Amino acid sequence: MNNAPLMPKATAVWLVENTSLSFDQIADFCKLHPLEVKGIADGEVAAGIKGHDPITSGQLTRDEIARGEANPEHKLVLAASKVRLPEIKRRGGPRYTPLSRRQDRPNAILWLLRNHPELKDAQIMRLVGTTKTTLQAIRERTHWNSANLSPLDPVTLGLCSQIDLDFEVARANKDRPPVPDSGATLVPAEITTAPRDHDAERAQPASEEDVFGARQAAHKDEAEDDIDVDSVFAKLKGLKTKE
Repeated sequence: MNNAPLMPKATAVWLVENTSLSFDQIADFCKLHPLEVKGIADGEVAAGIKGHDPITSGQLTRDEIARGEANPEHKLVLAASKVRLPEIKRRGGPRYTPLSRRQDRPNAILWLLRNHPELKDAQIMRLVGTTKTTLQAIRERTHWNSANLSPLDPVTLGLCSQIDLDFEVARANKDRPPVPDSGATLVPAEITTAPRDHDAERAQPASEEDVFGARQAAHKDEAEDDIDVDSVFAKLKGLKTKE
């Protein structure tokens, strides 16, 4: 048997008082220690506890008790409940916040406003469990304690879980319109850091300015080569003679 009755000690008290089952059988059914059941029979344990009838509550049948009384080795089996309880679903929203942590809500709101401006007011109110008035006052810095507020992570404060915070942030980013692409503004690093091919640079055609400058330099060199040194000195000697 995997499950125990609803009220193990009260059920054990009733079985000890109203049946001839062994201590081991009662202990196995109620998930107690045999010495604890013996203490119940001696009045040393569970004093003042009123016995609970497992037959009335539908946890045990009379036939099952009779089989256990006839065979000391028989293990009592918990009767299957005819009432099917619905699964308890946790409602959305923040968990219960202790009184000692409620004073940290303004700090958590300030942290959310600074670090996640994409969150809507309803999302912040869900995460921290605050009101619209308090949220607006902190945003406009009209809160009575604005001068002393410091941003603190609500997950660290225990006001919400990291899963809830990530879920709300993802939802807020999903609702935001996409940012238009303004085009590439920087050259990728693969291009700027790639080794240059000097042979390719030499093979590139020169511009008109480069060609014109090269021609002028060539004409200048040719003019300098055409000058005869002897003729220059002869002219200088002729000028001195005339003087």
